[in-house]
Amino acid sequence: MSRRMIVVTGGAGFIGSNVVARLCAEDRRDVVVCDRLEDAALGKWKNLAKHRIADFWQPEELFEKLERHAERVEAVVHMGAISATTEPDADLILRTNFSLSRDLWDWCALRDARLIYASSAATYGDGAQGFGDDDDLESLSSLRPLNAYGWSKFLFDQYAVRQAQEGHAPSQWAGLKFFNVYGPNEGHKGTMKSVVAQIWPKVAAGETVTLFRSHNPDYADGGQMRDFVFVDDVVDVIAWLLETPGVSGVFNAGSGRARSFLDLAHATFAAAGAAPAIAYVDTPESIRDKYQYFTEARMDRLRAAGFLGQSTPLEEGVRRYVQDFLMTADPHR
Repeated sequence: MSRRMIVVTGGAGFIGSNVVARLCAEDRRDVVVCDRLEDAALGKWKNLAKHRIADFWQPEELFEKLERHAERVEAVVHMGAISATTEPDADLILRTNFSLSRDLWDWCALRDARLIYASSAATYGDGAQGFGDDDDLESLSSLRPLNAYGWSKFLFDQYAVRQAQEGHAPSQWAGLKFFNVYGPNEGHKGTMKSVVAQIWPKVAAGETVTLFRSHNPDYADGGQMRDFVFVDDVVDVIAWLLETPGVSGVFNAGSGRARSFLDLAHATFAAAGAAPAIAYVDTPESIRDKYQYFTEARMDRLRAAGFLGQSTPLEEGVRRYVQDFLMTADPHR
């Protein structure tokens, strides 16, 4: 009898490949990746190289393959998206982040497959209304994202809740609003990499790293705050959802504690055993008016649903990332 299957879209990407690593290590289901590997020189394929995946699908054949294996597909973990907040093509963002997600939702609802998908903390916009993850339609609709990426995720969260209310939903569905995730397998992301990954080459070389200067009188230079969350912690949430089919909804996926970029830089230097050397540059004018100075996930609803996992402290998460991956000959998980 064929084993059950989990399909991970975006499975060669940052969070997706960490999900694939966990599922392959458990070896309880066949794990299929749907993604684009693009330029081999970028090394995205290395995110999968250590793991025995059952198959690899191109995005354009996703629904054909899903239909062919419909009886085996237990769940789709939909991490595939355009995640660059600076992507200028709003039509491309909407096709990729909303339309594909909508079609996957419909397929899972019709074929009795569960769906866990990536939402984003970008749906909260400037955070003026806080970071509570109430997922009733009124609360979701009151948010005001600052860019097309955040809007595309905002739009699909509303679609999911509305469809669920109307009785057209997968048996389990969950959207996860990822905050500032860092960890192994993000090397291909260019300017969208975490600050740890971006400053690491200079930390390793003993050079001065740069952070954005504050343009808000309420925050010191480097004092801008984010909810930084180690990638293993968000994978824990996804793994828990896969084992808890009775839980559905939109949930935050963060650490629950805001820390400053200066804290993050100090943790990176400390993990390398180096003295901090930090300078400041102006935040680019192109993003200055959309810049968030504070994010912090409210994790109450996920806890109330039964998730008992603990957040990795910032210093420990950065230490693991630096010492177990970035400092090694092969930094891929």
